[in-house]
Amino acid sequence: MRIASIETIIADLPTRRPHHLAMATINSQGRVLARIRDESGNEGIGEAPVIPHYGAETVEGVKLLIDDYLGPSVIGQNPAALEAILLTMDKIVKDNAYAKGVVEMACVDLTARSFGVSAAALFGGAVRERIPTLWVLGTGDAAKDIAEAEEKMAAGLYKLFLVKIGKGDPRDDVARAAAVKQALGDRARVHVDINQSWNETTAVWAIERLQNAGIAVIEQPLPRADIEGMRRLSERFAVPIMADEAVDTIDSAMAFARNRAAGAFSLKLVKHGGLLRTRKVATIAEAAGLSLFGGTMLESSIGTAASAQLFSTVSRLDWGCQLFGPELFSDGLTVEQLVYQDFHLVVPSGPGFGMTIDPDKLAFYRRDGGRYRATQAKVLALVGQPWSYLRLEAYSFLGYARGHRVHLEARC
Repeated sequence: MRIASIETIIADLPTRRPHHLAMATINSQGRVLARIRDESGNEGIGEAPVIPHYGAETVEGVKLLIDDYLGPSVIGQNPAALEAILLTMDKIVKDNAYAKGVVEMACVDLTARSFGVSAAALFGGAVRERIPTLWVLGTGDAAKDIAEAEEKMAAGLYKLFLVKIGKGDPRDDVARAAAVKQALGDRARVHVDINQSWNETTAVWAIERLQNAGIAVIEQPLPRADIEGMRRLSERFAVPIMADEAVDTIDSAMAFARNRAAGAFSLKLVKHGGLLRTRKVATIAEAAGLSLFGGTMLESSIGTAASAQLFSTVSRLDWGCQLFGPELFSDGLTVEQLVYQDFHLVVPSGPGFGMTIDPDKLAFYRRDGGRYRATQAKVLALVGQPWSYLRLEAYSFLGYARGHRVHLEARC
């Protein structure tokens, strides 16, 4: 089995509602899909979504790097030789974890499919069939966050929640998170994610109040380079301080574990550069006695299934997973749908990741020639007021042959 071809495609998916992070508000998100085929035409797929301003890579940069540099370097290699493929790509260019990760991800899917097993089987096998899932409350409004959380709990989908803070006044952010926890009480566990937005002085003031309010975990309060500050916060407070952006490479994971600069790590496949390196980061945390959380870059069902496969092999996934992307987006890209039930995500059984691209949906959402992006451009051209916020309910007359309703978001 040898890699015969690599195709990359940028696709955009709309969200059901604006998703507010400290660094961006997401109404529609881009991702790079990698489709790797062997000489017999068998295919493996990977996905690298990009959150604006989260990291250094862009969807356009990821696609270009794979098309012109990384892709040609691995043609002819055995997709099962994951370590060799990663080393080959490392010789071509430093860093660029998203680009390398999506290539490796597609290799994992192709290899597992060829063996007729789930991707988890390539990493020691699953230790769980279901993963507790966490819903991110990113509306920016306490009342809306509470209402959304109540709806998810009533439906039996989520009872773990994360409040995105850090964008506004710390006093308002703390009050909003505390209000959510007070309203949900012991019925739910509530985390907060600051996305590097505070300095240490602000963090000390805020974490004391968040801890007293019953918040369970504080994720990445300080800039990623401030390992000493993270260590001091971890020593000062009983509530676990979780590292996300700060722990991306195996080296940074070792540094945080060695310095006890966090009580938990957030794992993300593309952040770490693929499944193999994510598993190595998880092993470092497990050896150091740190707890783990299955994070998200807002993957569609492709990347979510890949993440679930890998996370199912992790023994200390104490904080569950944040794999809610397919529920946030108003549509997807695959024939199969992931199953969320009884507050858990059911790990797909495979083979590979257990996902197959829907050609009609891909044709609609792909950036080069897809009708979704073209319709967005028309909306932007029509709306002249810079303060306008427009939601269109677009049906098959806008070009989606299956007649699915598509939410088009445009902020002008």
